[in-house]
Amino acid sequence: MRFQLTALKLATAFGVVLGVTAVRAAPFMIVGDDEKVSFTDGKTVVSPAGNDNVLIVDVANPLNPKIVANLPLKNSVVGPPVNLDIDPTGSVAIVADSMNVVKDGDTYKQVSDNKIYIIDLKAKPAKLINTIEGDKQPSGLSINPAGNLALVTNRAGKSISVLSIHGTDVKLIGTIDMGAPVSAVVFTPDGKHALATKASSNKVALLDVDGDKVSYTKHDLPIGIFPYNIVVAPNGSVALTADNGNNGTSDGNVDTVSVIDLTAPVHVIDHITVPDSPEGLAFSPKGNLAVSADATGSNHPKSDWYYHPHGEVVVFGVNGKKVTRLSTVEVGALPEAICFTPDGRYIYVGNYMDKDFSILRVNGTKVTDTGKHFKVPGQPGSARMSPH
Repeated sequence: MRFQLTALKLATAFGVVLGVTAVRAAPFMIVGDDEKVSFTDGKTVVSPAGNDNVLIVDVANPLNPKIVANLPLKNSVVGPPVNLDIDPTGSVAIVADSMNVVKDGDTYKQVSDNKIYIIDLKAKPAKLINTIEGDKQPSGLSINPAGNLALVTNRAGKSISVLSIHGTDVKLIGTIDMGAPVSAVVFTPDGKHALATKASSNKVALLDVDGDKVSYTKHDLPIGIFPYNIVVAPNGSVALTADNGNNGTSDGNVDTVSVIDLTAPVHVIDHITVPDSPEGLAFSPKGNLAVSADATGSNHPKSDWYYHPHGEVVVFGVNGKKVTRLSTVEVGALPEAICFTPDGRYIYVGNYMDKDFSILRVNGTKVTDTGKHFKVPGQPGSARMSPH
């Protein structure tokens, strides 16, 4: 379910949150920067922790976004770029931190973390108020439309954590054994179901939700190769998965975005070919478009035959349950997160290696590059827009 807020409501909700004046009503984007993992000529370089940050960005002027809060919290690019979210009331943000860095002889290595950060957005300024310890490698995260429940997928823990939300009071209330690594999860618009990607199993798991009780139906759908990320249409008709194809990185082969019909019986109805290594995935709040962000080898060595200096965004037209590939737009190196503004007129694409966001314009079903870039103080590994 998408939530429409008037300018006055947004002003009340977010003006108090971040200390901005009431007249500056705005939607906000939350961004997670990872400074621990970088790429030098295609080689992964792991650095000590301590320089990551989580940003709250005012996007009232979509062509001139402003950072209004910068929290020194750890964040990881490892996992799909949906490890953080804002609740529908704008009271709280939740960030799942999948990886830590430890000393390993003369170098550093990544190890699974289990931290889930709770941020009070009504504080002046926004601040960390609690840290929850969940299962190993918390990755994808989704808050339900009612704003009282969140799910967190734990890749190394092979489980899903269930969190209750009451204002800024967020608690771990349960853990669901999924039997295999799960990378991303999303609620359906009615809040009665959820879908979780079991990337290494090439499946999507179906879950039932009854109040704060979440149960795994043990019904899995066969999907594309390595389904890493998942989104649901605003009207709940279909879900899309980003089938990464090679364990979270490029390999030169085309991959797919799969289409799931969410009416009974729930089943896969299409696989759409996309460029190498799709990861970021988003639906327009209008429901007529969807987009994927594809790395196309942009973080690999230049000597690799499939290396490209830029990533790509694929645009899909959505008409009921029919999803059609329309166009592609070139963006920066290693695009990760992608999200629409609440009015559906702009798209933000986080270019990890360029430390910025490409800003794309939407006109009907046509998507073009505005040529404008929003610089951030780190490598954006994830991002989410506040609920619409």
